[in-house]
Amino acid sequence: MLSTILVLIVALIHVYIAVLEIKFWDKPRGLRVFGLSQELATQTTTLAINQGLYNLFLVAGILVGVAFGMPQLTLFSVVCVLVAGIVGFATGIKSALYAQSIPAALALLAMAAHL
Repeated sequence: MLSTILVLIVALIHVYIAVLEIKFWDKPRGLRVFGLSQELATQTTTLAINQGLYNLFLVAGILVGVAFGMPQLTLFSVVCVLVAGIVGFATGIKSALYAQSIPAALALLAMAAHL
C-alpha cells in the first residue's frame, strides 16, 4: 500500500512537471520554476512540449503498471524517473534531485520491501 502511494506521488509530480513544460514553459510560472529568460523560453517552447510529452509517458507507464498489476512496468518507469533526476542533477538542475530522484528512490525502496 505504501509503495503504491509513493509511486502515485511520483506520477503526480510528473503530471505537474509535464503541465509546466507543455502549458507554462514561457509563462511567468514556468519561467520562475525553470529559471529561464523569456527569450530562451520562447526559443525552446517546442522542445519543452516534447519534454513534457516524455514526462507523460513516464506517468502512463506508472499508471498502467499500477492499474493492471504489472510491477515490472511500474518498476521500470520509476527507475527511469530516478535516472532522469540524477542526470538532471548532474547537469546542473539541482531541483531534479528533490523533485524526481528522492521521491523515486523512496518509491523504489517501498517496492523492494514488498519483494
